[in-house]
Amino acid sequence: MAQTTASNVPIHPLDPPSAAEVERATALIKETMGKSWGERAGFCSVALVEPAKAALKSFAAGESPGRQLRFLGYDYPVDDPDGGFDATVDLTSGEVAMSRIAKGQAPIGGADVFNAIRIAKQDSGWQAAMRRRGIEDFEHVQIDPWPASGYPHPSIPRGHRAHRCISFVREDKTDNGYARPVQGLIAHVDLTAGRVAHLEDHGDVPLPPESGRYDAASQPRLREGPKPLSITQPEGISFTVDGNAVAWQNWEFRVSLHPINGLVLHQLGYRDAGELRPILHRAALSEMIVPYGDTDPMHRWKHVLDAGEASIGNCANSLMLGCDCLGEIRYLDHVAVKPDGTARLVKNAICIHEEDRGILWKHHDGHSQTTEVRRSRRLVVSSFHTVGNYEYGFYWHLYLDGSIEMEVKLTGIVGVSAVLDGEERAEFAPLVAPNLASPVHQHLFCFRLDFDLDGETNSVYEAETEAVPAGESNPDGTAFRIRSRLLASEKQAMRNVDAARSRCWKVVNPERRNRLGNPVGYRLLPGATPALLAEASSKVAARAAFARHNLWVTPYRPDEICAAGDHPNLNPGGDGLPAWTTGDRSVEATDIVLWHTVGSTHLPRPEDWPVMPVETCGFLLQPVGFFDRNPALDLPPH
Repeated sequence: MAQTTASNVPIHPLDPPSAAEVERATALIKETMGKSWGERAGFCSVALVEPAKAALKSFAAGESPGRQLRFLGYDYPVDDPDGGFDATVDLTSGEVAMSRIAKGQAPIGGADVFNAIRIAKQDSGWQAAMRRRGIEDFEHVQIDPWPASGYPHPSIPRGHRAHRCISFVREDKTDNGYARPVQGLIAHVDLTAGRVAHLEDHGDVPLPPESGRYDAASQPRLREGPKPLSITQPEGISFTVDGNAVAWQNWEFRVSLHPINGLVLHQLGYRDAGELRPILHRAALSEMIVPYGDTDPMHRWKHVLDAGEASIGNCANSLMLGCDCLGEIRYLDHVAVKPDGTARLVKNAICIHEEDRGILWKHHDGHSQTTEVRRSRRLVVSSFHTVGNYEYGFYWHLYLDGSIEMEVKLTGIVGVSAVLDGEERAEFAPLVAPNLASPVHQHLFCFRLDFDLDGETNSVYEAETEAVPAGESNPDGTAFRIRSRLLASEKQAMRNVDAARSRCWKVVNPERRNRLGNPVGYRLLPGATPALLAEASSKVAARAAFARHNLWVTPYRPDEICAAGDHPNLNPGGDGLPAWTTGDRSVEATDIVLWHTVGSTHLPRPEDWPVMPVETCGFLLQPVGFFDRNPALDLPPH
């Protein structure tokens, strides 16, 4: 059973923007810009301007919440091209605060993609290059516009919007174009000038011979599938949804979708003995990078900041019961903005449901011949996003024992190259099908975790295990111990994962103690996750410096949200975390933010073709002395 929950009238400062609010705000922006809002101007994204912490904490039900919306967009100024506009609209006063983007560009919008495809297909040089390869029918040529990233072509003037376009050939509209890449041809599109500024052509390679269709109708045979699995809750769901406020067991929080940060948890707390204890003020993706490791000219420039460049939140899917979600579901919708300023509704963008998770705790007492066992369950809050050839699912899991988990699911279609027989380069791009190779690459996700652990006075410690040298105090050579050290400043807190030492990081509140006299805490347990492999001197590392470390810690600042800066599109880099941390600010006993980068280094295999089975990465936040004992002891037996 599925049910959509939506609210059109904001009653809380964190209620997501409504369609009416978006369209009223865009009308105010157009009115303010006057004649400069031409027919080529467009909006890229809209986001709620979240009130400051103090205002949120002092808000009382029944008050009228102030509402501000922030828009990013472009208007192609003629005399002095720049990165577009960054506008904030106060819906209460009707005032518009407008600034120009001096470094970088407004993110990629839907109009950019359609225009880049149109410009490339109409270019006579591109058409000639395609005909030379034996491709005459352009109707079924698929063009993928990629961000020009840190590599805009020299012939494209500064301030112009730009894409690199690569091509694929489909048999018809329903075909998987990625099976037949047009190797060696890259169109550098100047969107501002409306032309192909440069055509990069590295020579002809025949199209790979095999189809890549993955739909059921195209398979030679289908196995007998598993018997139907029915998930029902005869007495109803165990959680409540009121607008975007959710409560389940002892958990309370709000949830929304942000155009850059995607799925966001707000004001997450746990009700303990009647007290709602805050844990996270805001938790969400901050930025991500997908760098390619292949030296082939078709791929070596590729590195996509899918959050800040492509507005991953705007790429949210409308989820389907029985496919994306199974069980008793509650859905939330999402409102985005179209280039012309009208609202775009994404139905069922957020899925909320419960899942059984096996055994939570168990013990059989041999003396009394009694067994106590409790089953685990988790609340799942999820969204799925399609960005070009890839899909990303973000799943926040809340557990009955106070643990919090983020799981990222990666699927979709891998990047590809056409190769000649005998010219495979397996170390950079293993074969996934005959004459079809897929480059090695990474997916690295930086999550921003704004802690308010029992208040805003928090510190971070690094804990790891070490073996004790054999000697008088360790005669058997078996001892190992926990070593813990305070990360007192930003530079001390630039850390990487070390699985061999079981390294983890613990957030504590020194002003609140548990019954054992120790500061209450939560620890961040990282997975076996990589950091950025590109050289520190590379353009990739300059633009995605956040991914060079698995952990950063900064003092809370309301404007420090995006790890690569607010405007990473066509930005050479240096913004965000590397700029904020130059002062090596103190992060001891203060309001802190953890930035954790997790991910996957993807080494493609034949089993990833023609569509990739889900691969996962993520992290776990686990209470350490936050509670006085096992918080799930009060669960009733089944």
